Amino acid sequence: MNLRVLTLNVWNDEGNGSARTKLINREIRRLKPDLVSFQEVVRKPDFGQLAHLIDGTGLHGTHQADLQPVTPPFFDRYGGGAVASRWPHQPLEVLDLRLAGANDVPWATLAVSVVIPDLGEMLFIVATASWRLNAEHVRERQALALADLDARHRKTLPTIIAGDFNAAPDAASIRFLTGRQSLDSRSVHYHDAWDIAGEGPGHTWTTANPNAKAGIDRMVRQPKHARRLDYVFIGGWDAHPAASAHVKAAALVLDSAVGGLWASDHFGLLVDIEVGKSG
Repeated sequence: MNLRVLTLNVWNDEGNGSARTKLINREIRRLKPDLVSFQEVVRKPDFGQLAHLIDGTGLHGTHQADLQPVTPPFFDRYGGGAVASRWPHQPLEVLDLRLAGANDVPWATLAVSVVIPDLGEMLFIVATASWRLNAEHVRERQALALADLDARHRKTLPTIIAGDFNAAPDAASIRFLTGRQSLDSRSVHYHDAWDIAGEGPGHTWTTANPNAKAGIDRMVRQPKHARRLDYVFIGGWDAHPAASAHVKAAALVLDSAVGGLWASDHFGLLVDIEVGKSG
């Protein structure tokens, strides 16, 4: 069965938030993803962005605010994580990753179980890592927490982890997740979908995007900065010996202006995965 996965940081309601949300919704209708990882989704007393993002798509949505007993600082401005799926999903855990050195991050990690027709249960994890350039030590601990989260809830079908990791492929947190190095005397292995099927550098946060340029100029202060920060990871054979997940395609989406409007400060990542049971 072909499974289409989309991850997108929607940039909360910055800029022309209402028009951008409508554009994202229109593209989701066109792309028809089965699983969506959203980051920075705004939830306020008078506005729920997730409902507008998935309106008319047939997707089922859950926002971290539906599950968290407390509201993190800065949540009203920067939003939180959200999941959407073609089929109903069951929330399993919401993980607060405001660790020492990253207590200003309001984004929680969501783990949900999705029953894929004719195949069985799959664990889908929506993740966002610490954003500061000097916070790789925090992202390392967040990557370890992600691996533990998967281990607690893993299903027969390969786990999919998708989101904004705020780290380039050569960072320790990403190298750990892809089995290229150990952390804290531990190692895991997930497939990086872009490594398998993407073409080119796959930059998702770049000064080529006017929505990103101001933030890059403020935080990085280097011209023509571009990095790949957004990923879809798929659990490997060692953790899922009775199932398979072959990455067929990986492409950037929402990576150009429509009528002068850019959808977000990040480009989206769309991945097609052929999921099946092993012989």
